[in-house]
Amino acid sequence: MARTVDLVVVGGGAMGLATAWQAAIRGHDVVLLERFERGHHHGASHGSTRNLNIAYDDGEYVDLVARARTLWDELALVSDTPLLDLVGVVNHGRPDMLRRMRELHAERGVDSEFVTPGDAGRRWTGLRFETDVLWVPDSGRIRAADALAAFERVATGVGAEIRWSTPAERIEIEGDDRARVVTADEEYLAPRVVVTAGAWTERLVGGLARLPRLVVTQEQPAHFRVTDDDAVWPGFNHRPDPDGGADGWWYGPVYGMLTPGEGVKAGWHGTGPVTDPDARSHSPEPEQFEALRRYAREWLPGVDAETADPISCT
Repeated sequence: MARTVDLVVVGGGAMGLATAWQAAIRGHDVVLLERFERGHHHGASHGSTRNLNIAYDDGEYVDLVARARTLWDELALVSDTPLLDLVGVVNHGRPDMLRRMRELHAERGVDSEFVTPGDAGRRWTGLRFETDVLWVPDSGRIRAADALAAFERVATGVGAEIRWSTPAERIEIEGDDRARVVTADEEYLAPRVVVTAGAWTERLVGGLARLPRLVVTQEQPAHFRVTDDDAVWPGFNHRPDPDGGADGWWYGPVYGMLTPGEGVKAGWHGTGPVTDPDARSHSPEPEQFEALRRYAREWLPGVDAETADPISCT
């Protein structure tokens, strides 16, 4: 017999665990199904660190990140876990985009300022700059792995049930307020299902709902060993001018941050090779990986570019 609950969440990364927590807080009977084991490295929600940056050239995103900041602080408080290191984030390249970001910050009361390339280089010696830098001090580094554990702890603490290693085999819509979620050993009936399955979204709901075109890529940042022990490391986003004479080796914007104990993480943003999430090698694409090391040689003077330790996510 199928079990009836208020909500089934499919996918146990950051978004799914956050959804389960918030729904359970509101008194709903919630079951979350995650196909892999706790702490797996198959999707997007793993690794020690992420940037939390309020610098976007879209006002809705600035508002969303500001709201997210209050929620991260709430999670840290209720879980009694430090989750955000306010090391700030520096943004450089594409001056037109940075000016728009600064205008949005001024409109919304977000603390940010422009720093000249020379001053920025003296302040953040591990990085190299050629354009003005938009410095956002009320941003920083999320302790991502700690956050996943905190989400699970607070969600289960208010009654959510988290089932690891339990793939949702299919979702069947039986009415406007009735869906059936089938696993290998149980079925669930619920008026609502939230799918936060990342790279597997198309396979689960592609025949049930109209989706935008979804493309799964393997992103492949790397950690680099720090060589400048005196360097101060904010998070960073670099948007080089695509017509700026970079002789063809750029793969797009670069992001990064210091991951304590692991080095400086840096990666191309959203430019990895298209992949099947169930048939990944988890090995970096050689040309992009070498280009990332070249980027580190030219733009990250505080690291050893030859020590790149690759990471793989979708």
